Amino acid sequence: MVLVVFLLAYIVRRRLDAQDRLSGDRLWQRWFHKHATAPAGKESSLKAGIVLIILPALLLGLVVVFLDDYGLRVLAYPLEFLVMVFLMGAPGWGDTLRVYADAWRRGDMQGAWHHVQDRLPAAERGSALSPDAMHLSLSRTFMCSVFERFFLVAFWYVVGGIGLAVLARGIVALSEQWPQSPARPGYRRLEEIVAWIPVRLLSLTFGIAGDLAGWLRDIRRVLTGFGKNKDEVLMISANGSLTGYALDPERFSRIHPDEWVDFGGRSLRAVRDLLNRSMLVWICLLALLVIAGLV
Repeated sequence: MVLVVFLLAYIVRRRLDAQDRLSGDRLWQRWFHKHATAPAGKESSLKAGIVLIILPALLLGLVVVFLDDYGLRVLAYPLEFLVMVFLMGAPGWGDTLRVYADAWRRGDMQGAWHHVQDRLPAAERGSALSPDAMHLSLSRTFMCSVFERFFLVAFWYVVGGIGLAVLARGIVALSEQWPQSPARPGYRRLEEIVAWIPVRLLSLTFGIAGDLAGWLRDIRRVLTGFGKNKDEVLMISANGSLTGYALDPERFSRIHPDEWVDFGGRSLRAVRDLLNRSMLVWICLLALLVIAGLV
């Protein structure tokens, strides 16, 4: 049933994303802003945020255990389905990438930056970004967003159930939306710990879903680079797995100068297709684990 619950939640979530509906980020934001408290001088403390994500995770875990003990495990699956729909999802990205690609095709780099500036990390929102740097920053942010909102949730749901899935997604929300900004770096460090295994599993999946030969050349930098964060792991492995220099704008512009106007949209389509194929690989792997009786 884990496979069925995840598949149904994934399908529903993708449709909601296409309609830009039901943002889980807004729910986390309201939860944090309503209950977040930090005494003066302790704005960097992580305790309040950790408590706020442990409570719903623990409550859901206890509900599932209670239903399982009383032979009512089947009643937990609808609950898990609803929670997974809320946990997953990256609404709004479709429209953002579409208008960005259109602006790039017109050669309007200032307009392209205007459409995506709110999506970029705060340190990279300056209008002086070159087209190459802007595009790589957007690609990295997009891949990380999809990883955190789909692959990370899926991994911990399969490994530890709905409670761990809520906990993992909650840590991501804390690193992005916790009201006291001094605490966010600490939450980001926790996020790196939670993401360490699943992001490297996804990087291995890129080799199956993409260009295996190119991936083999770059994957050593990921597997041997224990100090690399999830952003670097995703960019390195995705760059090796994609053909046509999809994540190498400088080289693409030298080799295909006449096709530069199409680079933005072409690159983003390649990244999206790689992520979609990778999710298909994960679903197939989960199906094999179910058949083998390991899940």
